[in-house]
Amino acid sequence: MAATAATDGNRYIAPADRTGNESIVYFTRDLSAEGLRKAYAKVNGNICGKTGIKLHTGEPHGPNIIPRAWVRELLEKDLPEACIIETNTYYEGDRYTTEQHRKTIAINGWDFCPVDIMDEEGTALLPVAGGKWFENMSVGDHMLSYDSMVTLTHFKGHAMGGFGGSNKNIGIGCADARIGKKWIHAREGEGQWSVDQEELMEKISESTKATIDFFGKHVTYVNVMRNMSVSCDCEGVHAQPVVTPNVGILASTDIVAIDTACVDLVFAMNELGLVDNHDLLERMTSRHSMRQLSYMHELGMGNWNYILIDLDNDGKRISLADAVAHVVPFEG
Repeated sequence: MAATAATDGNRYIAPADRTGNESIVYFTRDLSAEGLRKAYAKVNGNICGKTGIKLHTGEPHGPNIIPRAWVRELLEKDLPEACIIETNTYYEGDRYTTEQHRKTIAINGWDFCPVDIMDEEGTALLPVAGGKWFENMSVGDHMLSYDSMVTLTHFKGHAMGGFGGSNKNIGIGCADARIGKKWIHAREGEGQWSVDQEELMEKISESTKATIDFFGKHVTYVNVMRNMSVSCDCEGVHAQPVVTPNVGILASTDIVAIDTACVDLVFAMNELGLVDNHDLLERMTSRHSMRQLSYMHELGMGNWNYILIDLDNDGKRISLADAVAHVVPFEG
């Protein structure tokens, strides 16, 4: 199928130019285990049964992943029966095979709860309703044994995706290593990374749709805007230096709303003259990453309009400007 861009994914669509309904996104500046728990508590109403925490556990010694102590406290106090869920990587490296992946998980200290590598034993197909690229997506078959999923995401840049939010965490992170991830990144009979950028954004989003449709109401999202390099956590110790200020933690039951809010906050910091976000903005607007947001919206995965609720100020509605007013240039 030829790649046909429905929109320019390098063009940022400002909130005033979006149409449709609004969802709720909760926000706290409290970057700590307590802040993480506070945000999660607002969106956990439908999390029940066997629960997987979809978390990017990172390459060996990765400096920017969500702090292990935060995740440990969240699991111990709020999700004591849950486990972390992951899949192996499409690229060769320290998480390519299950054996390599488990060594990396141990190095990075994810030893306080079970970690389920979902494609360790096989794959399963989930339907992609309304997709133009896929009828089904191949995922790790262990995922089908879960009742609920908490998507815990380190929001940051990404070399191919422009940014990595909840959409990338699920769309790439739940697709199995050898089939699903290959479908997303490569056209049949072509090279390993042969899709163009708009096509990649759409394929990631369709993969995500398969997973969140499977869980229905029993999936929720928490994005941590901290240590936001232009590099993904898949680059580990080779990630580019962090130059964007830390912002806070967001939570929502709407994947489109939460990823859009994170993007909006990055743009707001720059537009208000608080910091020079050139590196992250350039990464986001040169990889067609905005197509993630517009395509998820088109697929009916959620609303890209939202109401931002300030958990640090009695649950009042807050503007983007107020949400980033506290930031200062990042000094390392």
